[in-house]
Amino acid sequence: MTSPVMLLATVFAELSLFAVGGANAVVPEMQRHFVDVPGGLDGPLFTSLVAIAQAAPGPNAMIVGLVGWHVAGASGATAATLGFCGPPAILTLLVGRGWSRLRENGIGAVIMAGAAPLTVGLVLASAWALARGQGAHAIPVAITAIAALGAMWKPSAAMWLLALGAGVAVVAG
Repeated sequence: MTSPVMLLATVFAELSLFAVGGANAVVPEMQRHFVDVPGGLDGPLFTSLVAIAQAAPGPNAMIVGLVGWHVAGASGATAATLGFCGPPAILTLLVGRGWSRLRENGIGAVIMAGAAPLTVGLVLASAWALARGQGAHAIPVAITAIAALGAMWKPSAAMWLLALGAGVAVVAG
């Protein structure tokens, strides 16, 4: 049987390679691994940890250490943080050497163009997972997500679209 510390290190090492745009992009997978599994965290606690990580100054990857701490104490926080930060650091060192060549031949531009929509989709999935964990209604969350996408498409309408989404969320209760 795998120890909780090894599980944390392994899960967060895997998640780190998909965290395009930061830790928020993999919040749904964190929730799947640590909330939806019996004996893990519960939904409100997980949502509170995400809120703390967002409210605190510094990187939003703080959620990784908080989850690790609640699962296995100080050693869990250390294993989760090293698991989440180690693989991307190594990958960055390896890829960084050849990135200028990729940019020059056009492949780099294609990669960068694909990263933006991927990041947006992953962050919207995070919002959905957090709302579901709190028992929020799907309609206000969906409308707010659509408003956010509309705001990206037409930035001048951003405040109106987000206000509309917030208003619907208040009315829907």
